[in-house]
Amino acid sequence: MKKIIVFIVIGFLAFSCASKKKVITKKDKRTTKTEQVVVNPKTTETSTKTPDIPENSNLSAVEIYILKYNAIAMDEMRSYKIPASITLAQGILESGSGKGRLSVEANNHFGIKCHGWTGKKIYHDDDASQECFRKYDHAESSFEDHSKFLTGRSRYAKLFKLKPDDYKGWARGLRAAGYATDRKYPDKLISLIERYNLDKYDDIILGNTAAIAAVEVNHIVIKGDTLYSLSKKYNTTVDELKRLNRLNSNEISLGQRLIIKSK
Repeated sequence: MKKIIVFIVIGFLAFSCASKKKVITKKDKRTTKTEQVVVNPKTTETSTKTPDIPENSNLSAVEIYILKYNAIAMDEMRSYKIPASITLAQGILESGSGKGRLSVEANNHFGIKCHGWTGKKIYHDDDASQECFRKYDHAESSFEDHSKFLTGRSRYAKLFKLKPDDYKGWARGLRAAGYATDRKYPDKLISLIERYNLDKYDDIILGNTAAIAAVEVNHIVIKGDTLYSLSKKYNTTVDELKRLNRLNSNEISLGQRLIIKSK
């Protein structure tokens, strides 16, 4: 009788342990599945056109802005015939060199308001309290929307009859067409363009090599840069870059300031 009781007890314990083991295994699977959802959330595509700037680059906020967005401005010039210099100067002025709330939280570099916009929105004090502004996933979407804003409105049509490198005509024409109410708006744009030689990006797109040669062009090395990629971007050669910068090899480092064109 005792043997039978012992056998029953052992059997019960074995069954109990087996049951617990199954529960633990099932729980582990649930936990693993839950962690995968948390660790790997659905993410949006990130921009490949706005480079990371080295922290030790010692650049001003304006210089960093130019470095980050000049490629996008040049792309917009190719597509929409708006001078890259104008686009960059407007972006610098209207976004506070990329530090304003709209640009930081909404990737809105040009202060474009909703006006029937069905996408994401952000509310911000401007002419009135808590006005509706467009919100973008990426900065380049803001630049493209700015280009479409100018090309899609008849009041700016005269601007596209100007020479593509006439940034002064564009600066004055924007205010005359009602883009800005600030009387000094054209002067502010022109000042930024001439202080930072932003018109060199117009010349690059237009292939004005003589104009580019008249100013010294510098470049701060960012992640992904090589002498070869820079030679293609600025229409020069690797050997010329090495000569101008007295380089003995093709190695360059993040944050390094390179002379691209010399006066």
